[in-house]
Amino acid sequence: MALFHRHRWLVPYALLLPGIAFLTLFFVVPLGYLGYQSLQEQDPIEFTYTFTWAWSNYADALTEYDEQLVRSLVYAGIATVLALLISYPLAYWIAFRGGRWKSLLLLFIVGPFFVTYLIRTLAWQTILADEGAVLDVLRWLGIVSEGGRLLDTSVAVVAGITYNFLPFMALPLYVALEQVDHRLIEAAGDLYASKVQAFLRVTLPITMPGVVAGTLLTFIPAAGDFVNAELLGTERTTMIGNVIQSRFVDLGDYPFAAALSLVFMAVILVALFVYARVVGSERLTG
Repeated sequence: MALFHRHRWLVPYALLLPGIAFLTLFFVVPLGYLGYQSLQEQDPIEFTYTFTWAWSNYADALTEYDEQLVRSLVYAGIATVLALLISYPLAYWIAFRGGRWKSLLLLFIVGPFFVTYLIRTLAWQTILADEGAVLDVLRWLGIVSEGGRLLDTSVAVVAGITYNFLPFMALPLYVALEQVDHRLIEAAGDLYASKVQAFLRVTLPITMPGVVAGTLLTFIPAAGDFVNAELLGTERTTMIGNVIQSRFVDLGDYPFAAALSLVFMAVILVALFVYARVVGSERLTG
């Protein structure tokens, strides 16, 4: 303790040590090993792995599975937009009109997390089944043709992703909306702003950090998801997570799977960098 009294500048670094040790042990070291593994070659007969600086694994990952990579980003992007469109009005109503029922309404949002992810996805198989009520209603409305299906389609996969990651969008939005000072909205009304103008010029800018946090928390795990594509889709809706899972578990091709994982991580980082440039980096930390 006497050392810290004499060198107070050491205190912040000492407080960071547990976090740095945790990140080093459980993030940096595994990531480094993943990079080492991605440069190995697999012997297809003996299933042994030799480090040979096999950069071709990265080139093959980009050329062989570019379709699944793009599909993952598209599905995740659509699911993120849908989650935002659903969650913002919901969080807005809870924050501004929920009253004493706020806690209960938030529990309804978080409630699905008490059920395992797999069970929630399997439930969507029943909801979107050919003999289900949802498809019957859509056929009655003429949205789906008589012989059309919902299950085993891109619509089913995106719907499952949107549902499973909806709380990741709703909760940050609620926190941001809860912090809005209602007097600012009243002041906008006093200055002859309509409700729409007050929302666009006061509420929405104030809650943009929540929007950014929600989109990041939704998009990143949604892009790497493989359960929804496996259970609700077909081979035509395969995402990059399905390919990585198959290469790791089914084929045991660890070098290629590691290279594909790192390529996917790099693509996500580039997408986040572009997103930060578009929305402004201060909103990522606001």
